[in-house]
Amino acid sequence: MPRRVDAKGATARSPFALAHAAAWPRLLPVVDTPQEPGRMLTRRHLLQQGAMSLVGSAALRALEARGAAGAVRGLAGALPHFAPKARRVIYLFMNGAPTHTDLFDYKPMLQKLHGQPVPESYFAGKRFSTMTGNPAGKLLLRPVEPYAQHGQCGAWVSNFMPHTARVADHLCFIKSMHTTQVNHAPAVTFFLTGSEMPGRPTLGAWLSYGLGSDTQNLPAYVAMTSVSKGTTCGQIFYDYYWGSGFLPTQHQGVPFRRGGEAVLYLANPPGMGRPLRRTLLDGLSQLNTLRHQEQGDPEILTRISQYEMAYRMQASVPELTDISGEPQSVLDLYGPSVRERGTFAHNCLLARRLAERGVRFVQVMHAGWDQHGSLTTELYNQCRDTDQPAAGLVRDLHQRGLLDDTLVIWGGEFGRTPFLQGDISNRPRWGRDHHPYVFTLWMAGGGIKPGITHGASDDLAMNPALHPVHVHDFQATVLHLLGIDHEQFTFPFQGRRYRLTDVHGEIVKDILA
Repeated sequence: MPRRVDAKGATARSPFALAHAAAWPRLLPVVDTPQEPGRMLTRRHLLQQGAMSLVGSAALRALEARGAAGAVRGLAGALPHFAPKARRVIYLFMNGAPTHTDLFDYKPMLQKLHGQPVPESYFAGKRFSTMTGNPAGKLLLRPVEPYAQHGQCGAWVSNFMPHTARVADHLCFIKSMHTTQVNHAPAVTFFLTGSEMPGRPTLGAWLSYGLGSDTQNLPAYVAMTSVSKGTTCGQIFYDYYWGSGFLPTQHQGVPFRRGGEAVLYLANPPGMGRPLRRTLLDGLSQLNTLRHQEQGDPEILTRISQYEMAYRMQASVPELTDISGEPQSVLDLYGPSVRERGTFAHNCLLARRLAERGVRFVQVMHAGWDQHGSLTTELYNQCRDTDQPAAGLVRDLHQRGLLDDTLVIWGGEFGRTPFLQGDISNRPRWGRDHHPYVFTLWMAGGGIKPGITHGASDDLAMNPALHPVHVHDFQATVLHLLGIDHEQFTFPFQGRRYRLTDVHGEIVKDILA
């Protein structure tokens, strides 16, 4: 007689699809047929059995690891290595590369030399995008908006960011960031995974694997995306921006959608009640357990785990996304678009609600910063849509006492050139090209010194001049704040032990509180 087991598919690995998939599991026949003993053990079967004893057994232990408060311990077991300053991260990733020279990196020399060719000594031997090619003859461009100093710390912030300016005393500006990538997707991937090539685990996946979650009812890692309306410079959000790479797929980020249901297939289909759903999942878990005993595939354990997560999310996500109980005073912090699903403001509010419910890593990505020819038009829209929500998030976390152990990060994949892209006589079409050699990001809370500026660029904001910070240094510092030694936090894959920072990275100790 043929046996029937549930089919393994890609959608079964994502909890936002499993709630629906579990209602109607596809069944495939597996027929027992006599085989010669010598043909029973294939190379695939041998590797599967090996996986059962290594990764599979580790994954099974993680599924059984439940703390008294409902927390889920990470697979790495021994983490954190030391007492963390931060328990969670909210990463406001500005996809498209904000212009540091127009927002945070004030350079009077750019005003003075406006319209003059950039000196060769500043760009000699450097590679730029194909849109710039050789920068010889390119004209320096002054900041579009004026700057002023703000807060007791005296941080320079342009008029583009008035709300961020008001929380400057909470922020640490790193003005000497630099990267190796000059194009968007590789640069974003490099920041999020430590490698410019897709396929490595993202920072959120590493933290889910290593530290687990403080809640059983929501994923450890959630990703949300937004884009300013009417922008012509939005970037694509690739799934691998929140992928788990070679880590077990239960650690991939769960994307919350901008429109319709926040999480697909969350509602039960007609005729499917909660008790029936529970009975169905119990039976399905038994079938998957039997299959795992036969195959030793750790992804089957991921499937069991994600079915259970989807079941719990049916109750937790509607409560999470219902913001009707938020006081008007809190909504006002995030700006007028906070009630509109899919906006950056709405996502920032959800990020706070996720953080206070125990989610380890919230990745809020906003596209539209790629101003090749729209500094005097669309940059205003970008700042209008993001400035108040980002500052409001910092203020909201602070007033709730959450900022002390929540690390907030704001920044893009690289900066933009101090010289002009376009015709200087055509102000409505002023732009700046990609610039990986120096740029600015800010961090707040979670063990970061508030009200300081670390590092500096040169007088034209072209290169680091003081305390340069590489992407791997940034990643090592984030892990350190969460109690993780980046050199010891590894995962075996394809014959070597990988880590987020590859073989690089130095902790930026001067910014630690």
